Amino acid sequence: MENETFALLMAGGFLGLLFVGVPVATSLLISGFVFGYLGFGSFLFDLLPARFFGVVTNYTLMAAPLFVFMGVMLEKSRLAEDLLDIAGHMFGRLPGGMGVSVIVVGVLMGASTGIVGATVVTLGLLTLPVFLRRNYNKALSCGIICSSGTLGQIIPPSLVLILLADILSVSVGTIFAAAMIPGLVLSAIYIAFVLCIGAFRPDWAPPIPSKERDAMTKSKLLKEFFRVVVPVIGLILAVLGSIIGGVAAPTEAASMGSLGALLIVAISGRLDKEALIGTLDQTLKITAMIFFILISSQVFSLSFRGLGGDHLVASLFELIPGGVTADLVFMLLLVFVLGFFLEWIEISYIVLPLFVPIFANAGVDMVWLAMLISMTLQTTFLSPPVGWSLFFLKGVAPPEVTTRDIYLGAMPFLILQVIAVVMIFNFPDIALWLPRYLGW
Repeated sequence: MENETFALLMAGGFLGLLFVGVPVATSLLISGFVFGYLGFGSFLFDLLPARFFGVVTNYTLMAAPLFVFMGVMLEKSRLAEDLLDIAGHMFGRLPGGMGVSVIVVGVLMGASTGIVGATVVTLGLLTLPVFLRRNYNKALSCGIICSSGTLGQIIPPSLVLILLADILSVSVGTIFAAAMIPGLVLSAIYIAFVLCIGAFRPDWAPPIPSKERDAMTKSKLLKEFFRVVVPVIGLILAVLGSIIGGVAAPTEAASMGSLGALLIVAISGRLDKEALIGTLDQTLKITAMIFFILISSQVFSLSFRGLGGDHLVASLFELIPGGVTADLVFMLLLVFVLGFFLEWIEISYIVLPLFVPIFANAGVDMVWLAMLISMTLQTTFLSPPVGWSLFFLKGVAPPEVTTRDIYLGAMPFLILQVIAVVMIFNFPDIALWLPRYLGW
């Protein structure tokens, strides 16, 4: 049997194991070892120790656990609760104003935590009951929460962006700079949509009652703004600014971000033994999951390439008419479809390494490609039936909110995300202007 046949069987075996419920990392290991051994024997795996060592000593990836710690620490401090209270009073007079405030908090939490699951769950617990109490449309409420929670995928310091920088061999600072404007553009599209709903269907998104708004005076609101919002914005500017400006490496900036998060929580009086132990425990679990999948993907990718799988992928792209543009559309569609079944980290480290050399040889800008991929990966969090943000929200939603409400609410925002991808595809300068301006 030819090695290319083993490569196809290995891909099919991996998907088959996933569908019967075997964990992703285990599926990668089993399919990679079995078919790699059938094709080459044990010789192929003599290269694995060096590949494993390269993953665990990768200087860029060392920033991941530090950013995770920063995000979890801020999440444990109940920061979102304070941010939502302030933003709600700032935008509450507008029809749809509460929805806008949730999106703004989603931006701030995305830029300070970058953990989609924690953001969606936190926003769901804090805002969904309030949305319902204020007579917001149930589907619209769910869509706002799910979409706001996914902003952490595109707004730095996202783990997606850090891993894409490693896969595409682009500096993290360049990737972060490129993601700033697309992330803000997508947030603005969300806000515009919610305000339009508020203008044309105010019964779906009514303003906060005046009695509730008047409970907080302007002086008190200003005091809370400086107490809560300013430290968060300061932390974001310090971490991202130092990376994008070239002052600090990502790992160094992440270290200072972790220290800054500790100081913010300590100053707020919420740093105790329980919060610290919970943060360390959650950070360890998330980091272990990420690196276990990264290490497992080395077995799969080594076997697949050794069996000639990369040549099969190249041949597949040669069959697609339309040149590089058609190849890009095909890859983005494939990433979008795979998002119905796989998490972003598996797609990033299993699928993308097979496609990236083709686009690199064709002269495609890797930074622009990273933005297209990251925006497409973000859509997978809102894609029914298995979008992870939808699952996260369903887990904390009250009984009167059905799965149908969540799916219906997510669909308009999924369409808005696709529109944002099309904008970046047709107007690359949305992503490339800031890195060029900064001289990256």
